[in-house]
Amino acid sequence: MQPQESGVHYSRWDDRGRDEVHVVAASSPEEAWTWERISRKLCSGKLGIAMKVLGGLALFWAVFILGYLTGYYVHKCK
Repeated sequence: MQPQESGVHYSRWDDRGRDEVHVVAASSPEEAWTWERISRKLCSGKLGIAMKVLGGLALFWAVFILGYLTGYYVHKCK
């Protein structure tokens, strides 16, 4: 059985002068486990490398097209 993921938030700057600690747990252990498994599969190994390469290419082309269109409309002859 996997331990639940939890986050601890520490707030020292409180108006009342007291320190506060808030613990936030995952909504359900099954949901956290599913996302963890999907993330591990998509972000590691050969599939992870392929996803990162495809994501980088998609980002490159999105920025390239955005820059091309912006340049076209900025420098368009009237």
